[in-house]
Order: sequence, then structure tokens, then C-alpha cells
Amino acid sequence: QVQLVESGGGLVQAGGSLTLSCTASRRTVRGSVGWFRQAPGKEREFLASITWSGGSTYYADSVKDRFTISRDNAKNTGYLQMNGLKPEDTARYYCATDRAGTALGRSNDYDYWGQGTQVTVSS
Repeated sequence: QVQLVESGGGLVQAGGSLTLSCTASRRTVRGSVGWFRQAPGKEREFLASITWSGGSTYYADSVKDRFTISRDNAKNTGYLQMNGLKPEDTARYYCATDRAGTALGRSNDYDYWGQGTQVTVSS
């Protein structure tokens, strides 16, 4: 079992930046890391994913020019750098990882999820 803990959320003004972190209780061998978000009344939305090696990253069109995903395997931590935040980015942000290392944009492909961290962007 792997526990994931997100941190780094908070309140920021439009145009500002935040970096979210996702720390795992132990290393998932070859696990991909994905970031999702969910706003009240909306479905969970894929944002970005990164493979174990960090050699491949994938982004939703809505964030690909503003968000950057990365990871530090030595620290069992993944990151989501968010720039140019907009009020519509307000949501609870979740990280996830999988055992197989093949997960991309589908939430069902991930095995472990964190509890999320709230990001609120004021106008």
C-alpha cells in the first residue's frame, strides 16, 4: 500500500503561481505520477502525468502552456508547477500513482490517490 500526501495548495491571486508537491510513503516501482483536479459540481479532470524515468510527460490542452510536471525519485516526490493561474483553476488538486507505470490520462488507470490539496484563485 502506498500513501500519497499533497501539499502546496492555498489562496493565490489571478496570474500568480503555486507549486504542488506529492510525496509517497514509499517508492512505487516504475509508477507514473498523475495530477488531477476536481471543482465542485464537476467531474475529475486530468491535468498532467509523468513516467517513472521522467522522460515522458503528458498534459491536458487546458494547462499545457501553464503547468509543468516533474518528479524527484530520490525524494519519492512529484511536483506540479502552476503559472498564470486563473479563477477557473480553482479546485481540489489530487496526485495519483500506479503500479504498472503505464497510466496516463485516465483516472481508472491509477492505483493510489492522495487526499488532495485545495487551490483557490481569486480574481
